Amino acid sequence: MKLAPLLAQFLYSNHRLDLEGIGSFYLDSSGVTSIDSRHTASTHPEGISFENNPAVRESAELIKFISDQTGKMKALASADLGSHIALAQQFLNIGKPFLLEGIGSLVKIRSGKFEFTAGALLAEKLKEPSVRNSSGQACDEHGVYEPFLEKEKTRNAWKKPVLGLLALVGIGLAVLGGYSIYKRNDAAKTRTANENKVAASTLVTDTTQLQPKEVIQPTSVIKNDGYKYILETANSKRAFTRYSALKEYGWKVQMETNDSVRYKIFLLLATPAADTSHVLDSLTALNGRKVYIEN
Repeated sequence: MKLAPLLAQFLYSNHRLDLEGIGSFYLDSSGVTSIDSRHTASTHPEGISFENNPAVRESAELIKFISDQTGKMKALASADLGSHIALAQQFLNIGKPFLLEGIGSLVKIRSGKFEFTAGALLAEKLKEPSVRNSSGQACDEHGVYEPFLEKEKTRNAWKKPVLGLLALVGIGLAVLGGYSIYKRNDAAKTRTANENKVAASTLVTDTTQLQPKEVIQPTSVIKNDGYKYILETANSKRAFTRYSALKEYGWKVQMETNDSVRYKIFLLLATPAADTSHVLDSLTALNGRKVYIEN
């Protein structure tokens, strides 16, 4: 189950949602006025308000709610929430609005505070808190999902899949470019070898005058194995959270450490030297922070 709808459901149920490092959302009880036979809620976007509060801490009730709804352990639920909030902060820090499905959107203004615009309430189905059966597998208490609010389509539902698709297309183009360079180099190497053979078979050399220093060595073609694009260097908690988030979005990232204190998240891409600046700009825009090539 996606995390975004769960945040909206928690707000609807508890009338308050605290997101660490961002602030608190409040829902007026008049925000949902009625539910008809099709479980469709009448919505009042102005019923949701937001309070800037970067000092707010992680909510234990929210972690428990996510754990119950997804069947995951609380530690994993906390990691998922941390990744989602980190992604939101990256969008906000580069001036991009971040959509909280079923709640509204946030944007960072020049004063450093967040400006909130309420959106349409989400129509979603909640399930009962999951319990463990005798085999250790998670299941619903009644074995079925109970209707809460029927999910409605939103105009911004396409944004996350499109961003993921653009990232995959960019990586694919970079790999294709590197492969093309390799093929051209390989063809040039083969052509050079053939030309040397022809020249050797047709050239008449006076062995009495040829000195060792005049022997021409064949030119070797250096193979480009790719560039190491550094996306982020962080401590273990931040690095593992960011690594998991990028993996979920389809990035073929890798991670390494020399001292188990600082971790480096990176991509290995076989890109032409002339295209590295373009690839760096594209990765920086998608990553939300500056990307550089490790020498």
